[in-house]
Amino acid sequence: MFYRDERLALFIDGSNLYAAAKALGFDIDYKLLRQEFMRRGKLLRAFYYTALLENDEYSPIRPLVDWLHYNGFTMVTKAAKEYIDSQGRRKVKGNMDIELTVDALELAPHVDHVVLFSGDGDFKPLIEALQRKGKRVSVVSTIRSQPPMISDDLRRQADNFIELDELRDVIGRPPREPRSTDSDAVTESSDA
Repeated sequence: MFYRDERLALFIDGSNLYAAAKALGFDIDYKLLRQEFMRRGKLLRAFYYTALLENDEYSPIRPLVDWLHYNGFTMVTKAAKEYIDSQGRRKVKGNMDIELTVDALELAPHVDHVVLFSGDGDFKPLIEALQRKGKRVSVVSTIRSQPPMISDDLRRQADNFIELDELRDVIGRPPREPRSTDSDAVTESSDA
């Protein structure tokens, strides 16, 4: 469903893609991911969205964020919010849906095809808006995890659904051992 002369933009919901790949048992090699979509069309931009803990001395995601920033990805970050849940556990939340949506709509006049790496059903209105502007939208997520990581509404709305597990051999690598138990400290709501 890709045409070589299409202008592409990638919009990666970092925590959602991380969770989907983790559920499938592999890590994403972002250099290979970028190369794969450069091969599929004229890649104009690759955006990566994530929330960061500002007050922690070491954030497990910081090395990835720095690497992506230096290797052709447009990084969009904001400070995550910490709170204590009803059972007294420390939780972190950082939702990047609005930032991703605004960027996608602003870039829409300059692209032919948007590739969204997320299964979050909250993005259905974004896909509808892009389609009304004549843009094709592919969604990358998985239905092979238990439970599936993509909302049924999002999958139905997309012009093309790309099963993340089918990209494993192209953009995946074996999972690394986490440095600490906080490797997924930043979680975003995923209403998939």
